Amino acid sequence: MILAGDVGGTKTILALFDVEGSEVKCLRKEQFSSTHYPTFTELLATFLTDADNPRITAVCIGVAGIVINGRCETTNLPWVLSCKEIGERVNNQNVWLLNDLEATAWGLLDLPEYNFVELNPDAQPKQGNIAVVAAGTGLGEAIIAWDGNKHLVLASEGGHVDFAPTDEQQIALLKFMLEKHPEHISCERLISGEGLVNIYQFLKHINHAPVNPETEQLMTEQDHAAVIGVAGVAGNDALCVEALKLFCRLYGSEAGNLALKCLPYGGVYLAGGIAAKILPVLQQGDFMRGFLAKGRCRSVMQKISVKVCTNPEVALLGALSYAKKNG
Repeated sequence: MILAGDVGGTKTILALFDVEGSEVKCLRKEQFSSTHYPTFTELLATFLTDADNPRITAVCIGVAGIVINGRCETTNLPWVLSCKEIGERVNNQNVWLLNDLEATAWGLLDLPEYNFVELNPDAQPKQGNIAVVAAGTGLGEAIIAWDGNKHLVLASEGGHVDFAPTDEQQIALLKFMLEKHPEHISCERLISGEGLVNIYQFLKHINHAPVNPETEQLMTEQDHAAVIGVAGVAGNDALCVEALKLFCRLYGSEAGNLALKCLPYGGVYLAGGIAAKILPVLQQGDFMRGFLAKGRCRSVMQKISVKVCTNPEVALLGALSYAKKNG
């Protein structure tokens, strides 16, 4: 019996899988609001208390944060996870913690083609490295290296690299953000749920378009990023529409930066909670304009496949896949 999990800043998914050879059956799956629990241990205890638990033989958890020696201090939550503590709770030390993008990468490798939507009409994919970029509560990045025989997943914290503006509007955006965070503006500050809100606030600050009172009212009642995303996709709020367009250009630019660093001829994959939700806007071209704007390397970028993953449980499935391979 495998316990697999996907721990994010907004939500956590835990599931129990019965695995016999190539046959996999999900016995139980539950989603939790991460912020409702002071520790992961308490959340795990709730899941296991509610479950009619058979013996768990392996555990693999994808978690948003840096994993060092079987321990992770989460980036967007006040949690500390450890293989030792989880192992004690399930009475089995066959436990792995993976960076959430590492888990996502393993999941991507096993998904069928219908779980993806291509953004680059000129793509010429072939065997090779793969880049993974995932905007959600934060911004995650990973590289799937191809050694000629098999794939190797390399975790990273690439979402925390410096934000680099590429035009006058983005320079103004950087100055706006420096008022809030004078020491460091990471890509995650702008390419994430928080980032979409920051972009909206910037456009509002420079009076890019009139403020829609209905949108502002909804923001007092619902998640700000979700409100902006829905209104932007629907096209009924000028500020939200421009916020999404700028968000997509920045997302594309950073995906292109990662692509230049690993030459992912096997493709770039967009995962995370945001891409599938704003797919119609991603398809309008701003993302690819940001992705391709790499000067002398544009011709190389034009051939790289860029696909949106539409399966929201890819990280959970990746944790399961890793446990099956290593358990």
